[in-house]
Amino acid sequence: MLRDGAAISLWQNAIEPFQPKYKTLPTQQFDVIIAGAGVTGISTALQLQKAGKKCLVVEAHTLCFGTTGGTTAHLNTFLDTSYKQIKKDFGEDGIHLVASATQKALDLYKHNIETYNIDCGYEQKDGYLYAIEDDQVKELDEIFLASKEAGVDVAYTDRIPIPISFQKAIIYREQAQVHPTKYVYALAKAFEEAGGVILENCSVQEVVEDEGRVVVATTLGGVQASYLVYATHIPPGINLLHFTNAPYRSYAIAVTCKENAYTEGLCYDMYDPYHYYRSQEIDGKNYLIIGGEDHKTAHEKNTDACLNKLEAHARAHFPVEQVLFRWSSQYFEPADGLAQIGLLPGSKGNILVATGYGGNGMTYSHISALLLTDLVMKKENAYAALFSPGRIKPMAGFTNFIKENADVVAQFISKRISAEKIKELAELAPGEAKLVKYEGEKLAIYKSEEGKVHALNPVCTHAKCVVGWNSAEKSWDCPCHGARYSVDGKVLTGPASKDLQAVQLIDLILK
Repeated sequence: MLRDGAAISLWQNAIEPFQPKYKTLPTQQFDVIIAGAGVTGISTALQLQKAGKKCLVVEAHTLCFGTTGGTTAHLNTFLDTSYKQIKKDFGEDGIHLVASATQKALDLYKHNIETYNIDCGYEQKDGYLYAIEDDQVKELDEIFLASKEAGVDVAYTDRIPIPISFQKAIIYREQAQVHPTKYVYALAKAFEEAGGVILENCSVQEVVEDEGRVVVATTLGGVQASYLVYATHIPPGINLLHFTNAPYRSYAIAVTCKENAYTEGLCYDMYDPYHYYRSQEIDGKNYLIIGGEDHKTAHEKNTDACLNKLEAHARAHFPVEQVLFRWSSQYFEPADGLAQIGLLPGSKGNILVATGYGGNGMTYSHISALLLTDLVMKKENAYAALFSPGRIKPMAGFTNFIKENADVVAQFISKRISAEKIKELAELAPGEAKLVKYEGEKLAIYKSEEGKVHALNPVCTHAKCVVGWNSAEKSWDCPCHGARYSVDGKVLTGPASKDLQAVQLIDLILK
């Protein structure tokens, strides 16, 4: 199973690629085109198909190629943005709406799994949030009170199911976990059986809104529909949403433990970035999954070190027997803390989007599926205004908005004037990559384990930032808006839609 990085995730292991029924674009008419075949795209497509709409899913790569293949698949009624912060920014109505929306998302998972008899390791588990340091205790109490006010099932607890010392903890009842790729594959099968069409290796090239419809040019041909939904994690092109969402990477490992030391719940500490823990049984074998070490995309020079720190953390607290999987994944952090689901800013009314999930993509995917379906069906939805991409909240997240955009400007300037000496070309070890300067031109150079050298123009094709090397996933990542490219310059994840320009090098230079 393919993914947008070199590291293999737990969810890729021992799973055959999905085989869509269609390989070419059929001649039938469609009501909705969904770009992106991760958990958001497939779950939304299934909801719409069940509602009577004829849907087409187009995926530039393969099912679960992006973040869905790298998630840790926690399903929560609480978000990374705490109910305390949501209440401050969006009021009492806001926390009640978020609590209701997250519960509906979890209910939809359960409904789908029961309806389609999906074997995907789904289990309901309690979630534990705990304070270790003194300053975290007060914060935890405030989160507890706001969560209670929101109507979430939460209580204090004197124990957590992991061997880590803590001062105080709260428990959120009836959270859940799932094997994400098995779940999405099953939904995709149900979608096709309901008459839906999935096309892999089919990327959107151009979109035109015209008289209440969208005309979409793809690599497999042209198609029209009443709506286009971008379920691509962040929409392509240049859009306001690229300035209200910042790209981040999070790291995860899956280990086996001695003494059967696997957690029975979902656990989260309160550091920034925080660590998170859960277990998963797959084919009779237990794994402990630990995540954390988040940072802004391409802002960490040594991404392998992030995985090493996570492994060291795991070994310090658990009787780790073997580390079997190490990987990372990308998410987009919204400036005001809540996802942006609805009409794409600048659209004439026919292009919808779901983005800004933060670290809660699995939950937000199903909030999106329900909300986007109602928008297409022209039904009232209580959450539409709260999650609208066009919402104007001058105070909520204003500081973060300025910070993220100041960083974008800094990257345009500072990244373009820094360069390394040409002699470092000769110092590349197999599997190593660097940005170098040669005869006044910047180059992104990578030497494969076999000694083959790939040279690229390092200027991102999205908004002209200069990419940085991600050693953990062997990719070139953009620090401004999160576009990612393979070692040979192919687009791995948007918002870029064009590959990096390849540069030919004379062999003599590289010896």
